[in-house]
Order: sequence, then C-alpha cells, then structure tokens
Amino acid sequence: MAWKLSGQLIETCSCNMLCPCWFAVPELMTMDRGWCAGTLLFRIQAGQSDGVDLRGRTVVIVNYFPGPTLFDGNGTARVHVDDRAGADHKRELEAIFQGKKGGPMAILGGLVSKWLPTESSRIDISEDGDSLVAKVDGTGEIRSKLLRDEAGRIMSLQNSGFAAALQFDNLTFHLAPSSGTRWSDGGLPHMLEAKSGARATCTWSA
Repeated sequence: MAWKLSGQLIETCSCNMLCPCWFAVPELMTMDRGWCAGTLLFRIQAGQSDGVDLRGRTVVIVNYFPGPTLFDGNGTARVHVDDRAGADHKRELEAIFQGKKGGPMAILGGLVSKWLPTESSRIDISEDGDSLVAKVDGTGEIRSKLLRDEAGRIMSLQNSGFAAALQFDNLTFHLAPSSGTRWSDGGLPHMLEAKSGARATCTWSA
C-alpha cells in the first residue's frame, strides 16, 4: 500500500478569484454560483506506488460539487490518466487520486459520492512564460496564468487551510487565474468554464 509522489498541482474552478474553498473555513466557503466545477492537473515528477514507477505521469481530475459549500459533499468526479500510462500505472493512480490509498486526496475523495469511470486520455501540455495550457483529448482545455503584482512578483498565499491539508511545499500556492478553461463531460451536471486558479508543488505519501 505504500506510495509517494512529488510534482506540480494546477487547480482551476468556476468561482471568481480567489476561490473561497482555499480558506477551509466553513462560514467563508459559499460557492460563487451556489455550485462549483473544477479541475486538478497533477504533473508527477517523481513517485512510486507498490513498486510501480509513476514519474512522468500526468493526471487530471474534473469535478462538480452542488454546494453551497465544498463540505456539503455529494460531488461527482472523474480521473483522466495520460494515455502513455500502462495498466499498472492507471490502477495505482486511480486509487491514489480517488483517495482510496490515503494521503491528501482522501480528504477530497471523501466529499465525492460518485466517481465516474476513469479514462485514459491524451494530455498535451504547453508552456509559454507564465502561461500553461493543457488539452485533454478534445474533452477539455485547462488554462493557467501566474498572477503578478506591479513589481513583477508572483502573487502567493501561505498557510491557508487547504494548503496545509493538501501538503503544499512551504504551505504556499501561487495565484493563477484560469480564464479560458473549458470542459464538457456528459457525466457532470455543468460544463466547466473556470476563472479561479492556483499552482503549487507538493510531496504526498501514505
């Protein structure tokens, strides 16, 4: 059951900047639209699970929560694993990112009541300076652009509730608006059009 991953996490959601769920304080967490749809893109730089080498793999989770807060749960979600991954990779990654093997994703996994079947998908990622685009098999497109202040410094948030829960390095994540992100999945109640977004690096294990 032992596993460990490290890499980059890129989050987008349908709320305005900044998504209130990051604070993990129930009275602050009312979703802008009364519901929330989002994605989590994880680029694994190093990792293994039960002897399976997971470095270089890419995972996207698309999710929907009916609200009005994340802690109300009853979410619907799907895991996409890059199509270069073999059957062993897919098995281990599905279990980790659905929270079945413990670790940080067990927190979000516990709020999802319906996991749609995991899909193997072509995931193409391109970067240009502060901008990142990830395209998933024609199903969706994730856009993320780092937010900078007038001095050119990346805007960040430290010590938020979910930065701790998701074990972000230095309890820090960078603000990265996601305008242009679009996703259509027949298993989800709403098409995703994102505004809010964040990026972080993290190391997970269980």
